[in-house]
Amino acid sequence: MKVLVIIPAYNEEKSIGNVIYEIRKHVPDADIVVVNDGSKDNTKEVAEKHGAIVLNMPFNVGIGGGMQTGYQFAFKNNYDYAVQIDADGQHNAADLPKLLAEAIQNDLVIGSRYVEQTSYKSSFMRRVGMIFFSGVVSMLTGQKFTDTTSGYRVANKKVISLYSSYYPMDYPEVEAIVYLKYKGCKLAEVSTEMRSRLEGESSITAIKSIYYMVKVTLSLLMNALRFAKVR
Repeated sequence: MKVLVIIPAYNEEKSIGNVIYEIRKHVPDADIVVVNDGSKDNTKEVAEKHGAIVLNMPFNVGIGGGMQTGYQFAFKNNYDYAVQIDADGQHNAADLPKLLAEAIQNDLVIGSRYVEQTSYKSSFMRRVGMIFFSGVVSMLTGQKFTDTTSGYRVANKKVISLYSSYYPMDYPEVEAIVYLKYKGCKLAEVSTEMRSRLEGESSITAIKSIYYMVKVTLSLLMNALRFAKVR
């Protein structure tokens, strides 16, 4: 089983080394690629020091462009599975074997904080957004989802191919689920723990959360119509 772990990173020099270390501890045979998204700190140097492949973007393209770059790398190098994991240390690599095992029966597996009760505590606005998007996506796809904003995912070859050709650019996690469902993919959620950031602070504010909800909802509705027409 050829596995690639994709870590999109922007100014994560303080946490990226430990993230790579944890992945190697729990999935030692996986290859690791860090998509250095125009970082202004030493993210590149720290990732290379810890043995990761580093793909350097010429400027900050955002999570969507960074992840599609990682999926294109996975597609060109014929990986069986591609894992998306955050660079800030919030995702627990100890859960990765569980996600990979579930991916044998599914096209995409999402690490969910809410499919079962966990110790994760979110801010009020984050929780509102998560509940809202889970409801919208569940309605559009006909499948219940509990954590559509989770960035902890495992994709098989079919999804790697799809995402290498098309991946949403702006706040992509939610729309990427709808896209796969309209492509006939089988998706599942697995309970995972999520920790606080190892370093730094989230850039998401209450105002940004509201803007995010409005923008992504409009994008979801428009793309759901588009995807339905081309099925």
